Parts: sequence; structure tokens; C-alpha cells
Amino acid sequence: MFGGLAFMLDGKMCCGVLKHDLVVRVGPERWEEALALRHVRPMDFTGRTMKGFVYVGPEAVTTAKALADFIGMGVAFVRTLPPDRKKPSTARKPRDGHKRRVSL
Repeated sequence: MFGGLAFMLDGKMCCGVLKHDLVVRVGPERWEEALALRHVRPMDFTGRTMKGFVYVGPEAVTTAKALADFIGMGVAFVRTLPPDRKKPSTARKPRDGHKRRVSL
């Protein structure tokens, strides 16, 4: 997703890594709060600002706690979203044929 590595929770993107930045889906309600943090900037992957998503520079996640705090913001937002209606999956399967799932 977005040409990087995405981590999904209940089928929705929670966070990921794009080049050297962490990408976090904080949601529109916490977007400005997240932007007030050091080394955080709006996600503008398509040339347009994507409200609800932020880039977090590597300087902001130098400790396990800092990384966990940012990931926690993404998890908290995704858990507020309603479940998707069942749709046929169009996601690519991993090349080795195994799906990787992580429980949070």
C-alpha cells in the first residue's frame, strides 16, 4: 500500500513504513494534535494532503515507547471504524503463499 509496507488491523490500514518515514493513520479528529508533535508532518503522498494520515520522521521514533505511542494512535483510530461489509478480496497474496497476521 502506498508503495511501502502497510500494517492492517481488521482489514484497515493502521500504520506503515514508506521510505524512511512511519505512516500513521490518526484520523481527522487527532490529525492536528499529531501534527503538533515534533518531526510529524502531513502525509501528501499523492501531492495532496491526506487529512487523517501523517508522516513521522525517524527522529521521532528513536525509542520503543515513542514507536509504540505512534502505533497506538493508529490502532486507536482504526478501532473506531465500523466493520467493512464483506467484499471479494483484491489484495495481492504474499509471494511465498503465506499470510502473515499479527495480533495487537
